[in-house]
Amino acid sequence: MPRILIYQIFTRLYGNKKSANVPNGSLAQNGSAKLNDFTNSRLQRIARYGFTHVWYTGLLEHATQTDYTDYDIAHDHPAVVKGKAGSPYAVKDYYDIDPDLATDVSSRMQEFEALVERTHKAGLGFIMDFVPNHVARQYHSDAAPEGIKDLGADDNTALAFQPQNNFYYLPGQPFQSDLIDDEKKAPSPYREYPAKATGNDCFTHRPSRCDWYETVKLNYGVDYMCGRQAHFDPVPSTWLKMTDILLFWAGKGVDAFRCDMAEMVPAAFWSYATARVKEAYPDILFIGEVYNPHEYRNYIQAGFDYLYDKVGLYDTLRAVTLHQTAASDITRCWQAIDDIHEHMLHFLENHDEQRIASDFFAADPAKARPALVVSALMRSCPFMVYAGQEIGERGMDAEGFSGCDGRTTIFDYWNPASLAKLSSAKPEAHFTPEEKSLYDYYHRVLLLAKDNAAFNQGMFYDLQYANLHTTHGYDPHHQYAFIRKHDKEAYLIVANFDDSPRHVGVCIPAHAFTFLGLRPATCTATDLLGHPMQTICLRPDSPTYVEVPARDAVILKL
Repeated sequence: MPRILIYQIFTRLYGNKKSANVPNGSLAQNGSAKLNDFTNSRLQRIARYGFTHVWYTGLLEHATQTDYTDYDIAHDHPAVVKGKAGSPYAVKDYYDIDPDLATDVSSRMQEFEALVERTHKAGLGFIMDFVPNHVARQYHSDAAPEGIKDLGADDNTALAFQPQNNFYYLPGQPFQSDLIDDEKKAPSPYREYPAKATGNDCFTHRPSRCDWYETVKLNYGVDYMCGRQAHFDPVPSTWLKMTDILLFWAGKGVDAFRCDMAEMVPAAFWSYATARVKEAYPDILFIGEVYNPHEYRNYIQAGFDYLYDKVGLYDTLRAVTLHQTAASDITRCWQAIDDIHEHMLHFLENHDEQRIASDFFAADPAKARPALVVSALMRSCPFMVYAGQEIGERGMDAEGFSGCDGRTTIFDYWNPASLAKLSSAKPEAHFTPEEKSLYDYYHRVLLLAKDNAAFNQGMFYDLQYANLHTTHGYDPHHQYAFIRKHDKEAYLIVANFDDSPRHVGVCIPAHAFTFLGLRPATCTATDLLGHPMQTICLRPDSPTYVEVPARDAVILKL
């Protein structure tokens, strides 16, 4: 199948027309983007830039401090909502669209369906979140199809665990919270009795501020009170209900589900659910947020098409960019998952991670150019960009609940400057020279990943092992080199994480010539990143000298 290149958009922020940016501001003060803002022209621009799919983050109705009772949406108690807007991962109704995103709240589902149609018309795949591990504390679906019972409707709340319960309970203990700060004071305290277990596997009636206190853990038949014993026969109620939810959205044209904290849900459920969804919709994709490498193969076998390569490649590239580890560690990353590399999703930013340009990461987005080239081009697996990354969004606003942490808020109403530019009718008219340069760089790399056969289906050959102990100016701590090859086209890629330009001799071993079908030659090589052409000498087991700019890479066509 074609190379998948994902553009993650935090939907509430992308295209927001208000720019007041009042810390802890309300919807009326700070505004929200709307589904209808994703016009045909905007989606076509995203497709032209090189993306194949859009992940619209935060579509499902979630807990919020905004009052929508006029639309028969129950009001959430502020003690169990993070931020004024609320977390999109505290889902309040799996069968409904978040009202913040609707131009006409009463027509929010129709606006969603129209967005799916426009996305497909632009040639893009539609990705939405599926949040299987936890729900908002005051979860209640008022939009479920007829005959669908609500989560918890038949639970025996007197039992801490029962295989057919949808939640875990703490019998005899009321939920207690010290989390109501001044802006969250309410006429009456939040009441929950008996208390339910909290989403991050917190089995106490008094979660802390560091816990996912706004959420409730779902019960998939695993008894956490008795050594995580599994009770999967008969099929747990939660399995049936969550599979119905997946089928509901697949039936509306969703092409892929990004599954939040997938590894906190047993692989046995995923085997059950993905089989049924793919039987009805064979082309649908499942992308899993799984952080434990020891579980990767279990979840792929359970039906996941792609998993986050976070604790491997992302963490390593971040450390290499910050000069905290050697570029040679990149080799260890791909070797550890070589048998499943086509199932790994690469990225340098997402809503959970700090922005590259933030003071908490590199402080300068251009410093990650070599990491971008490596992450996007070393393999042919999916690659993802988080909106704003391509012009250096800093994530240094203190928006409200999230504070200033180098991330773009998911809890607050806000309008980051980068997203205001990117969502405008003519984005490039608003860029600074530095933003324009970065934007063009990302564009060039994405188009290579999408359209060049060597990068979207070609062979990969890591050259690092042949350059660990050379005396030709190559520093394996700061440089990383590899070759991509398809048919008669081959490319030498050298990434330089050093703060200075380097003249390096890259040793290409004789085995690479044999394996890839290369021929010795002296040639003038074009650099696909737009740097000057270079004359290079290709000889087995000999250095090929190249010039690489500081904090950059070259992609030389051999």
